[in-house]
Amino acid sequence: MRKSLGIFAFLVSLCFAKGVPAQQPIRVNCGGPLYTDSKSQVWQADNSFSGGTATAKNTMVSGTPDPVLNETSRVNISSTAPLIYTFSVANGNYHLNLHFSETVNRFEQVGARVFTVKLQGVAALQNLDIFATAGANASLVEGTDIPVTNGSLAIEFDNVVGSAKIDAIEILPLAGSSPSLSLNFVYPDGTPVSGTLAYTITSSLLSFQGSVPLSNGQASCILLTSPSVLGISAQFTVNLSLTDTAGHVLWQFSMGMNPAQVNLGAVQSSALNVVVRKI
Repeated sequence: MRKSLGIFAFLVSLCFAKGVPAQQPIRVNCGGPLYTDSKSQVWQADNSFSGGTATAKNTMVSGTPDPVLNETSRVNISSTAPLIYTFSVANGNYHLNLHFSETVNRFEQVGARVFTVKLQGVAALQNLDIFATAGANASLVEGTDIPVTNGSLAIEFDNVVGSAKIDAIEILPLAGSSPSLSLNFVYPDGTPVSGTLAYTITSSLLSFQGSVPLSNGQASCILLTSPSVLGISAQFTVNLSLTDTAGHVLWQFSMGMNPAQVNLGAVQSSALNVVVRKI
């Protein structure tokens, strides 16, 4: 059970410190006004951006308890300049949730809207295609962890095909003292695996996904001890998939869980070693 809890925690890669962190969460309704969500969390009106154009479309988006966040967007209509959000934050580790949806008819086909997201100037999401990933009028949340050492967090959206867009941004401070999970993937001869570990977590109302590149066969994360911060309170499904640099799927894992039936607060730092067959 401890390994299962650890894997679930890795999929979400999110936790909160005991007590109040120095940096409060930042939530921005891109292209839109102030909004209070279904968990009584306040999302600021659009701010801290450079470039882009605010757009709005009254379309019901599935896969989220707060479709209002997907009714407005900031879109990069420039062919030369990027759209950049820059936030002043305390130095430390953060979890970033980027909210997307494809609600424009002419972009509701694979390859019509493709863009890259950079964090601190480094590509984090390359050739993101919202429609290819989630379909039309469906919520897509891409999450990742990012360290900040210069007091500023920059999120850049670069056009590849069509115009990059972002619906909402959530920046959550991570506790440095929280438990962690280390996953180590090797071949039978002990050679570290080179590749990417992808994850998805889905419930009746929410869908999250992301990926972590392996470093010397390893992926590390901060453990989640409170899934309620993502609105997860009932049965959900998690999936892991390890793909090597040649595109071969080497390992997959899937399970269902109800957080109300387990004590996630008891999760401790742990490691998981996985031996995979070389293809």
